[in-house]
Amino acid sequence: MAVATMGVTVLDCRSPRELAEFYAAVLDWRIEGEGEWIELIGPHGRQLAFQESPGHRPPQWPGTEMPQQFHLDLDVPRERLDAAEAEVLRLGARLLEGDDGGRRDWRVYADPAGHPFCLCVH
Repeated sequence: MAVATMGVTVLDCRSPRELAEFYAAVLDWRIEGEGEWIELIGPHGRQLAFQESPGHRPPQWPGTEMPQQFHLDLDVPRERLDAAEAEVLRLGARLLEGDDGGRRDWRVYADPAGHPFCLCVH
């Protein structure tokens, strides 16, 4: 018997609205809430939330002085990987590590608040 069930995943950041808008555009999910706590609502009850943390300091990937602690893997069909990369970069992400010339099935980015996430071939 489980002790608990998984609720919402929450990202700390300086600007919850800004980061919610970035991920809403990437995932095509609906934004709910205002102020210090913003949620994205996706299919099948999936949720991703953003909580204001004025002193937030983003991780320094791949360093260990301020480690990433966690990251999001976002699935993309192989034929859409380059287009997905162009779109997340247009939305404010920055590339941290490519796919090593196609030898790996993922690319690593930082979102506008500095959290690492991957576009993974699905």
